[in-house]
Amino acid sequence: MLKAVIFDMDGVLIDSEPLHAKAAILTLKEYGVDLSTEYCYGYIGSTTKSMFETIIKEFKLEVPVEEMLEKNATITASLHESEGYTPIEGTLELLHDLYKNGVKLAVASSSSLDLIKEVTSKLGIIGYFDQLVSGTDVEHPKPAPDVFLNAMKLLDVTPDECIIIEDSMNGVLAAYAAKAKCIGFINPNSGNQDLSKACVLIESFKYITYQFIVNEYRRAYGLPITIATTERLIIRELTVEDITNMYQIYQNPEVCKYIDNLDEYLEIEIEKHKAYIKNVYEFFGYGLWGVFSKETGELIGRCGIQNQEIDGKVEIEIGYLLDQNHWGLGYAIECTRAVLLYAFEELGINRVVAKINKLNTRSINLAKHMGLHLEKEITIAKRVYELYAIENVDEISLEDEA
Repeated sequence: MLKAVIFDMDGVLIDSEPLHAKAAILTLKEYGVDLSTEYCYGYIGSTTKSMFETIIKEFKLEVPVEEMLEKNATITASLHESEGYTPIEGTLELLHDLYKNGVKLAVASSSSLDLIKEVTSKLGIIGYFDQLVSGTDVEHPKPAPDVFLNAMKLLDVTPDECIIIEDSMNGVLAAYAAKAKCIGFINPNSGNQDLSKACVLIESFKYITYQFIVNEYRRAYGLPITIATTERLIIRELTVEDITNMYQIYQNPEVCKYIDNLDEYLEIEIEKHKAYIKNVYEFFGYGLWGVFSKETGELIGRCGIQNQEIDGKVEIEIGYLLDQNHWGLGYAIECTRAVLLYAFEELGINRVVAKINKLNTRSINLAKHMGLHLEKEITIAKRVYELYAIENVDEISLEDEA
């Protein structure tokens, strides 16, 4: 269960990496060393002390690292005074969303504790955090896991109860070494960073929410994601363990009368679903989901959306299938409405279609009731289908009776 989110600060909460690189370049110029911004970006995620210790050895400088750090701190403070702190867009909203949902929060940064306190105070976010942890207070800087392990200890969570958000290779490697899952933020101002050890990459925080974080945490641990909960149903991703029960539903010829591509062997269906989890659920973020009774937990069918080429055009198609024992009870309306609302409101999809065999009057009536309109007839493999479509969330019917 997700209990905590640990944030890096520089490059994640504030867009400060260019400023830190500028400060380091100006500091080292005073010692006769000219460095590029890209060179400095190679140390992103590590502490300034560790960077300067390496540079002193590399350039054979006769200068105490403490003197260099003091000079750099003065230059950095001057730059902060003149340029201020620029928050990464969307992070303030994400912090608020996580906080109101009871998630423990921490900053684990290579910056000094004083700077972490100053930045979070000036941005008005210090109250969100349960812990502020500095890499300067642990034995080994990132990419060692020390700062994250210390943060977890202070938060009283284990590595599998938290997720870390990082923008640097050193930070992602530190999270990996701490045995925690990590979300990699591709910050263009953090230089060319190898974030391949992260479980997922994001390019912006603009639409990142508490639910997104929870979903990615669950996906990282191979746990199914719940898509929607209705009055009587739970719609969630199917697991490999669910396939045996789904396969039993398939055995009814009436249920599968208009369903294609079902394999007659359970073992093959299981192997197909293992690939489906990785190649569809994980890649697209949607697919055909399981429909479960909220009261009993029983799997009663499936419903969802998936990419299909229809009449020469790639469409997002909705489909459903229910165990015959649950026909005529309004479950089809309940699950298809939930899936359509999720597609439009959560995924930002602006068109969903249903390709229905012309003889399947039950599904045709459902499509019409849900607000889909007939576009055309198409013929596939000598079968005649009707193509229904919906392009506006406001067209989705909220009526329970067909």
